[in-house]
Amino acid sequence: MENKKILVVDDEEKIRKVVSAYLKKDDYEVKEAKDGEKALELVESFQPDLMVLDLMLPKLSGEEVCQQVRQKSELPILMLTAKNTEDAKVNGFNYGADDYLVKPFSNKELIARIKAILRRSDYKAEKADIIIYDDGRLKFYPDKMKVIYQKKEIDLTNTEFKLFYNLARNPEQVLSREQLAEKVMGLEFKGFDRTIDAHIKNIRKKMGLAKNEYIKTVYGAGYRFNVNKEGD
Repeated sequence: MENKKILVVDDEEKIRKVVSAYLKKDDYEVKEAKDGEKALELVESFQPDLMVLDLMLPKLSGEEVCQQVRQKSELPILMLTAKNTEDAKVNGFNYGADDYLVKPFSNKELIARIKAILRRSDYKAEKADIIIYDDGRLKFYPDKMKVIYQKKEIDLTNTEFKLFYNLARNPEQVLSREQLAEKVMGLEFKGFDRTIDAHIKNIRKKMGLAKNEYIKTVYGAGYRFNVNKEGD
């Protein structure tokens, strides 16, 4: 099997070289870009399996690169940033990122997140049956990783779909953030609860849901999928 290809985009040469070295040590094929324009060129010519993308870039920002890539491709994107607020994470996911890592970061965590993203980008739904809730208002098409809500397709990322789908497959069951991180993101260590929260917030925003419609927040425990639209 061919080695996975990773595109590392950062204007700091030191970061690019260190990240590339760790990836190559793990048998990934790696190319680097120091600005947004070069990143878009390499997305076309190199055709990576994943892009590690810094937000603060010359020529084109990371957000602009992400938006342009998302117009054409479902290429998995791991964003790098110095911003550690929930709103910053939600914005990153809204641009189309699959995951979000705050600088400074450990290379061990970076590699773990890359592996997790690649695993879920290869995800095939265990059940290809259409799941229907709320008298047909909400439909899941797991084989196509697609959600239809009120006859409109919702533009969810692969990670958002898998998160929503896992909740929907376990109606009325409370799933902790740790369980969801492991099921959806393939992450077995602590510290990812805020990432799960950010994805949930983004799903609600894209669907125009109130806080407890379909996805119920169970304080101190996690989240639960409500079979009917109205939360309790």
